[in-house]
Amino acid sequence: MRYGENQHQKSAFYTDFQVNPGTISYANQKQGKKLSYNNIIDADIAISCVMSFKEIACVIVKHAVPCSVAISDNITNAYNLAYASDPSSSFGGIIAFNKPLDMQTATTIIKYQFSEIIIAPVIEKSALSILQSHKNIRVLECGYFSKKSNLEFKKVHSGLLVQDYDNYNLEKKNLNVVTYKIPSSSEFANALFLWKIIKFVKSNAIVYGKNQKTLGIGSGQSSRIFAAKVAYYKSQEQNLDLNHSIMASDGFFPFRDSIDFAAKIGVSCIIQPGGSVHDAKVIAAANEHNISMIFTNIRCFRH
Repeated sequence: MRYGENQHQKSAFYTDFQVNPGTISYANQKQGKKLSYNNIIDADIAISCVMSFKEIACVIVKHAVPCSVAISDNITNAYNLAYASDPSSSFGGIIAFNKPLDMQTATTIIKYQFSEIIIAPVIEKSALSILQSHKNIRVLECGYFSKKSNLEFKKVHSGLLVQDYDNYNLEKKNLNVVTYKIPSSSEFANALFLWKIIKFVKSNAIVYGKNQKTLGIGSGQSSRIFAAKVAYYKSQEQNLDLNHSIMASDGFFPFRDSIDFAAKIGVSCIIQPGGSVHDAKVIAAANEHNISMIFTNIRCFRH
């Protein structure tokens, strides 16, 4: 590798003895410049996120954080919906799919944006022929996801942290509605959709969405209300409508301020872990604003 996270840092990439399909380590690069240190980190997150969906999905990642995600009935529509959610952050991003990349989608991407990397389980020949006219785009064929990682490692000074990989699959049967208002079937589906995404967003994280697409992602904030406001501001840059949207939070709400803010911007349902000493006040705020609230009873911090 030419350098690490920054030009003055040396770097190398090592893979496991057994490399599984559907991972960055397995990926076959079809064209483009060599992958950088940052490319590999971003691509790993993009692949991990998109492969968590059974539906046709598109994930766009920038600086190790998903900036937009959508699922749809075909790959081109999934891309169009994801791109429209945050076109400014998508510029120069990593675009990942969980279905084969076809010519129509490749043509659409080239029309709308510059991308560092495009990733799919299979790159169709017709799609590659379109992308070959843009030699700087790195095109990766990663194969289909086959096996979940068991362990996750993080190096610290003079030590190594090891933990189970967060493979918890949240289902509707795991959810606990804590408000008078019961979420609709659509709200349940969208809440679970957002929960799959927020697992890959750095804490404190808030994600807004509806109709199986993200509308605003706030990540890496020092307080939950800041994350809620950042996600809102990003949605407003694109004039996206948050009325009847879902709000997902990776951790509990310590105060009711985020609930009051959510009510002002049109949120109709909130999914969060629960577990705050002020849960009763938070639930009361949701009831006051006629917002349904779902407890997952499990958090998904990411550091």
